[in-house]
Amino acid sequence: MSTAVAIPEVEEDVRRGHESEDELARLYHVILLDDNDHTYEYVIEMLMEIFSFSEEKAYAHTVEVDTKGHTRLSTCSLQEAEKKRDQIHAYGPDRRLPRSLGSMAALIEPAD
Repeated sequence: MSTAVAIPEVEEDVRRGHESEDELARLYHVILLDDNDHTYEYVIEMLMEIFSFSEEKAYAHTVEVDTKGHTRLSTCSLQEAEKKRDQIHAYGPDRRLPRSLGSMAALIEPAD
């Protein structure tokens, strides 16, 4: 004897936390900030790993962050921007410099 089980209908909520649909639909910039505690090699390796940049593109961003103090790495959805920012923050110190105690700083800002 089989028993039928009624599965309740559940409305799926695609929003995360307190973010509105407008916030999720907007585009955001991922911006890397300069410091003196990371080598060019570190920045290039990080950008190649996290963003899958070519070595040439990673080098161009490295020069820009060094000379201008910041560089825009990507423009994407809020969720992807937060993920990339968090990956930068979690990348760790530059093993080439004893004074490097942590990751580089990055931020996200609305693209509009």
